[in-house]
Amino acid sequence: MTRARWWNAPGKRWMSLLERREDQVFLILTLIIGALVGLSVVAFILLTERAGMRMYPPGGERWRRLALPIAGSLGIGYLLFRYFPDARGSGVPQTKAALFARDGRITLSTVLGKFFCTSATLASGIPLGREGPAVQVGAGIASVLGRALGLRPEKVKALIPVGTAAAIAAAFNTPLAAVLFSLEEVMGDLHAPILGSVVLASAVSWGVLRSLLGNHPLFDVPQYQLASPGEFGIYVILGVAGGVLSAGFSSMLLKVRRFFLALPRATRWWHPVTGGIVVGMMGWFVPQVLGVGYAYVGQALNGQMALRLMLILLALKFFAIITSYASGNAGGIFGPSLFLGAMLGGMTGGIAHHFLPGSTANSGAYALVGMGTVFAGIVRAPMTSVLMIFEMTRDYAVIVPLMISNLISFFIASRLQHEPIYEALARQDGIHLPSSGGRAELGQRRVSRVMRAPAELLQSSMTLRQAVEQTRSSTSGSWIVTDEEGVVGVLRRSVLMQAVAQESVVDENVVDENKETPERQLSELLDLTEFPHLHVDHALHVALERMSAARLDLIPVVSRANVRKLEGIVTLRDALDSYGFDSLGTA
Repeated sequence: MTRARWWNAPGKRWMSLLERREDQVFLILTLIIGALVGLSVVAFILLTERAGMRMYPPGGERWRRLALPIAGSLGIGYLLFRYFPDARGSGVPQTKAALFARDGRITLSTVLGKFFCTSATLASGIPLGREGPAVQVGAGIASVLGRALGLRPEKVKALIPVGTAAAIAAAFNTPLAAVLFSLEEVMGDLHAPILGSVVLASAVSWGVLRSLLGNHPLFDVPQYQLASPGEFGIYVILGVAGGVLSAGFSSMLLKVRRFFLALPRATRWWHPVTGGIVVGMMGWFVPQVLGVGYAYVGQALNGQMALRLMLILLALKFFAIITSYASGNAGGIFGPSLFLGAMLGGMTGGIAHHFLPGSTANSGAYALVGMGTVFAGIVRAPMTSVLMIFEMTRDYAVIVPLMISNLISFFIASRLQHEPIYEALARQDGIHLPSSGGRAELGQRRVSRVMRAPAELLQSSMTLRQAVEQTRSSTSGSWIVTDEEGVVGVLRRSVLMQAVAQESVVDENVVDENKETPERQLSELLDLTEFPHLHVDHALHVALERMSAARLDLIPVVSRANVRKLEGIVTLRDALDSYGFDSLGTA
């Protein structure tokens, strides 16, 4: 007994200290996270760049450009499928899912898998970015440390944007934009109470990057000046083109990814090789397609790239990025969006300068604005985009054109592709992230206050007659239908009875006594791709609106991390009672 008490004493003392000094512990942990994330991003940069230079050096053999993307994506595809399923894709949707749906939980295996799988993927020439994966790695480091130290779930969740800001600050060498991105895109709240910790972690991480790799901007560009007021019109055109390109990119990416996700799960390990084959075939003819291509972005920013080559790279990279990401390779879309923007802007500027040489700057200025324009349209973070481009280039002269072009691109992309890319990607994975409007409703009545456990569940494999027998004595007008994986839909009594009546008519019309009509199952009455549902953090008025739209008297409450996982139900009676009325409308 004495020995057991001695063993538990340090842990008890730590928990006592944590209860008394949690804010001070959180502050110290913020400093540690900033330093560790800065070191991990520096390692990320060195590993991907140096390995890439060795594997496909400039002027290297053609077979390397064909074989390495294929071999790399095939090997990493198996590792992602077998050992690190949460390390696929960008990392930003997964980070937001950890914050809003998983109590800030990112496992150590996911952090390690994301780091090494993404490093190998990018080193093999797959044209995705390292910044999105760095976000997940940074948030994962924060999550692992917070949970290891025994912090409350609320504090662990608060560490996610801290790790995110540290990662972006080091990955882009942009400490101010990192703070804004963490609050604007990840948190969705520019007035979040953890602002001080986010700023501190960003500064520490940036300091680590500067001390190890020097204080150099991501791109070296000459100073630009506005040649004439007429250029504003060309920047407007660039904004329109950027918005259309951004919406097209997001829409096509989601469609291709939806195709791969619809394939049998057992085949998912080889999906990434599809992207490797596409990249390898393009790289055989055009080596500039390989990798994220920051060196070529630098050439475009300095006006050193031919118009024809920018057009070719814009077209090839567009499809290479979409195929690589949608097929399940590990890598982000931050860097690729900057590349596409630089090529689009360079083309626009090159054409304008050809016809109006005395009234326009050279193509480099437009490439610079184009980077922010497409980033704002795809990522939907226009404020972050403006500040990020300024910090990366340290050129203030193009701020006003950048703001004009960014806002136009953001507006057009939002109208053509309504759902932001990260929310749409998460939804495809069955993770429903709260919208910015939903996050602003925290002070209202919540679904969690009135939800209850379901009293009756129907199995999707039931026949119609079995369902009628089971629900004969039920007073409810709707029932939750499930299968072995969870919720598949909500069935109304009227729909069930109508289907039973139709089946009876069909049976009476069967003349041949030897012919049997197979009994229909409940799954045939439901739309298995979408069903009305709620999440525990929804405002209660959302429950009433959705029950009214679907004509239901109850609606399932499901997990944001897995839309098939049933957490409870909300009935119409309970929802109305919470407002002081019963379901009959009497006071």
